[in-house]
Amino acid sequence: MVARESTRPTSRDVARAAGVSQAAVSLVLGDKWRGRVSEATAERVRQAARALGYRPNLAARNLRLGRTRTVLLVVPALTTEFFAGVYTGAARVAAEHGFGVVLYPSPEGVGPARNPFASAQAALDGVIASSMAADALAAIRGDELPLVMLDSDPGGRPGAATVNLDIADGMRRIADHLLGLGHRRFLHLAADVASWTFEMRARELAARVGAVPGTSVRTVRSPLSLEDARAAVEAALGGPGPRPTALVCDDDLLAVGAYKGLRRLGLRVPDDVSVTGLDDLALATAVDPELTTVRLDAELFGERGMHALLAVLEGRAPEGGDIPVELVVRGSTAPPNAS
Repeated sequence: MVARESTRPTSRDVARAAGVSQAAVSLVLGDKWRGRVSEATAERVRQAARALGYRPNLAARNLRLGRTRTVLLVVPALTTEFFAGVYTGAARVAAEHGFGVVLYPSPEGVGPARNPFASAQAALDGVIASSMAADALAAIRGDELPLVMLDSDPGGRPGAATVNLDIADGMRRIADHLLGLGHRRFLHLAADVASWTFEMRARELAARVGAVPGTSVRTVRSPLSLEDARAAVEAALGGPGPRPTALVCDDDLLAVGAYKGLRRLGLRVPDDVSVTGLDDLALATAVDPELTTVRLDAELFGERGMHALLAVLEGRAPEGGDIPVELVVRGSTAPPNAS
């Protein structure tokens, strides 16, 4: 019996169909073409590969390059859908470039964690990490690899690229919205987490509100849980003295906990106290009244993080500029009660 010749397309077939050399095919499909071939040529190669159904031998190519084409995404425990969205965006871009993403949630949300690999350097090409999981990052020696930090101080880790949402602008928008409604007494329900992103929220709120005469901001802290937020709000508002008319929460989870605390005190949202969150999670429209909050595009955040790491791996400068955010005004905010 005569063996049938394989019909699996080769890189030579792609080169012939695109009218280019095999070297050009290797550059384009290995995502190494920038500065070496034109965008038009790269697109012609990609179209030819798709039309032929060509799939490169990734194992052989990775062996030649000394790469695993695997990225570690280090995040707090997935207690909300936000970091699930970050993963979705990062994994989508990674797949387009022949990379895989391993998701590593830090135990207890933040803090040290055991190394999931015998040697991170041997198993990974790079790391994308949330500033909220920085301790876990250090524990697995991820900061010794090509690194992109999410939601992190741009000058905080020398050698690491950073990708940030414009959290400062989000908090300014919240403050301006509430000030514009006439609020002057604010309570800040702050996340009890040592992280740059939450420090930024506190600074921006204090600065924006403090610039208006006759205003005040009091801060209480709470772990990131509904029941802790409820208890913090009950303790803060249950005593004597002037009551704040606006409650600014560091995220939507805290805001929903605040709703519970206010209702236990017999206070109405927004008639007695206006409430704001930050994230625009599904929770924001599950409560009544629906929550005024700042929308953060988690999937775009993950996409930008992965693009930044790819740039670092290729020796390019990542795209600059913070990712814009959007204030979403709903029923939880209103002018303060005149009484």
